[in-house]
Amino acid sequence: MKTSDIAALKNEPACAHNTQQAKSGCARPTPGAAAGGCAFDGAQIALLPIADVAHIVHGPIACAGNSWDNRGTRSSGPALFKLGMTTDLNEQDVIMGRSEKRLFHGIKQAIDRYSPAAIFVYSTCVTALIGDDLEAICKAAAERWGLPVIPIDSAGFYGSKNLGNRIAGEAMVKYVVGSREPEPPPVDPARPSFKVHDINLIGEYNIAGDLWNTLPLFDELGLRVLCSLSGDARFREIQTMHRAEANMVVCSRAMLNVARKLQERFGAPWFEGSFYGVHDVSAALREFARLLNDADLTRRTEALIAREEAQIQAALAPWRERLQGQRALLYTGGVKSWSIVSALQELGVTVVATGTKKSTEEDKARIRDLMGEEAHLIEEGNPRSLLDLACAYQADILIAGGRNLYTALKARLPFLDVNQEREHGYAGYRGMITLARELTRSLESPIWAAVRRPAPWMPMEATHG
Repeated sequence: MKTSDIAALKNEPACAHNTQQAKSGCARPTPGAAAGGCAFDGAQIALLPIADVAHIVHGPIACAGNSWDNRGTRSSGPALFKLGMTTDLNEQDVIMGRSEKRLFHGIKQAIDRYSPAAIFVYSTCVTALIGDDLEAICKAAAERWGLPVIPIDSAGFYGSKNLGNRIAGEAMVKYVVGSREPEPPPVDPARPSFKVHDINLIGEYNIAGDLWNTLPLFDELGLRVLCSLSGDARFREIQTMHRAEANMVVCSRAMLNVARKLQERFGAPWFEGSFYGVHDVSAALREFARLLNDADLTRRTEALIAREEAQIQAALAPWRERLQGQRALLYTGGVKSWSIVSALQELGVTVVATGTKKSTEEDKARIRDLMGEEAHLIEEGNPRSLLDLACAYQADILIAGGRNLYTALKARLPFLDVNQEREHGYAGYRGMITLARELTRSLESPIWAAVRRPAPWMPMEATHG
């Protein structure tokens, strides 16, 4: 990828903080910025949930990692995306110039064995450094076997994970979107005047089935989701994204370039929203109705929101009584750093601090709107500092990713996983009940009283000392 192309991706016009005064807030690599997530990692995260595609990592086997359920994304059908495929380059391949040939044969093997809808090939630092012509190889393979072979030029040293997300989105817009027309929307004989609108959800990864909590709402309103990029997506759905009438960027500032280009090229307006929390779900549905400018849709949307909010408020009431006044230390990144704050506050939980390591300036601004200007933002969260913060702010629970589980357990502190490894979907109205239940289960588990008591073999004077 050319230096000018990388610079263009970092200079995102749709970013509210992409001004001369605030350029420092946008994704720009600094020494060590790729630690914990490089551009290759970000590109894979963005596209791996596309379920019927063969994803080939062109590089050393270590870059492929362990692909099976590594992101927690769910599929309602194919499981091909879970299979890790790599060209497994070694020193001899690089020295002897055999890497491009290995890739060509690897593409053939994937087609012969799995018959995928398409193949995505991801470059890595090694193949970018030795100068493999990824685009030419993919073009030749597509012509040879008559199957879409998409190059994802995502070498890790290009920059951060956020940049990798944008690279992935750019590849979809460049090579895939607009290459197929969607089927006509279904017609309900009982309601011939019922108009179906086509929409896209951009940056929804269907972690733990989050997407499935919201799809019934769209179905009821007559909003057909052409594509969820990329949770539970199919290649043919991405091809039709250009026909959507409105787009929502779901909790992912990194894919703003996709929404912006769909608007510039096809005229589809877009907005950013979240499906975490009752208020945010309702706001997203209202914004779709506003952008689509359909009076009947607006009426039906308000009726659905009134019904769902009444039901959810009644269902959450007993949980709120048990959670009221609890104090949480939240350590996660990106948009979850503010969207989870909003959901927790609706449950009566006080968020004493939140992580912002992978958050944009827009994310941080939203946090301050929710928590106040004095909000404590955690840039680096090593185990020692997290426990010190939990003690200083008297946190009752640590809400973070799975890697922090044992940090909390060693400190005898309740823990809830909200990152990609989790087992429960927290999006949508129904997801709020799940979130409240899991929070309560963790906080009220009898194990905490047991592990915090002095050991029975401790001398009496030691227990009172």
